[in-house]
Amino acid sequence: MDVLRVALLQTAPRLGEVDTNLRDLQERLDRVSGADMAVTPELALHGYHLGSLTDVEPVGADDPRIAGLGRYGPAVIVGFAEAQRHHRYNSAAIVDGGQVRMVQRKLYLPNYRDWEERKHFRPGDRLHCLDVRGARIAVLICNDLWQPPLPWLAAHDDAEVLVVVANSVRSQPAADVRRVWDLLIAHAAVTLQCHVVFVNRSGTENGQRFWGGSCAVGPDGQALVRLGEDPDTVEVELDLAMVRDLRRRWPLLQEPRFELIARETARLAAQQ
Repeated sequence: MDVLRVALLQTAPRLGEVDTNLRDLQERLDRVSGADMAVTPELALHGYHLGSLTDVEPVGADDPRIAGLGRYGPAVIVGFAEAQRHHRYNSAAIVDGGQVRMVQRKLYLPNYRDWEERKHFRPGDRLHCLDVRGARIAVLICNDLWQPPLPWLAAHDDAEVLVVVANSVRSQPAADVRRVWDLLIAHAAVTLQCHVVFVNRSGTENGQRFWGGSCAVGPDGQALVRLGEDPDTVEVELDLAMVRDLRRRWPLLQEPRFELIARETARLAAQQ
């Protein structure tokens, strides 16, 4: 397949209300049944500020409610608080044909200022790539895109589409956070010669305003679609043939020098 039709589901999850959020997602999925893949925000089933709740319903990746999201229509990438034995993860499941095909766990958990994810979640330990509906994709969860090695590794595992799911609020750490996200997304798309699909959440939670701005960006760094701040849905066609042709004509990924990276990584690790 040379084109991947993707639906961006920019939602405003209700904190801790898993069944309500599932119903909202299913209604949205019913409206984009012709898409190949649908993407929800980070923690779309739970909301973000789980530490403010006295009782949280974590969901196992084998929960039939998750598998049911991808039973008909598009493959679905859904963010949720995953329960595995006595551990919890900030995860995104890829569901297709009524089966959970892969679970990506957030690798870099922020733990500074208002972000205290390490108190509530365990970090993942592997970056996965997967073939979905004719495209090779990787999923990065919010802060993971801010770690340059991760999108680079995904591209060298042949990812053609980087899917980034986020819970980003209005803030200004050094520059306006929305501008920083635009720079990170465009940089990954251009230097790694891929499409980037970014889905951020909307709404207000615990006094924090999530700014939405979900978008899809092509290998030229230009936005193909972009949403505003409110909950919304948009579909976009990603030209996979163009990505494959670009990588043949301009082989920026031809020489990864893994031995160099491994050696320098080991040297820096020994200094810690």
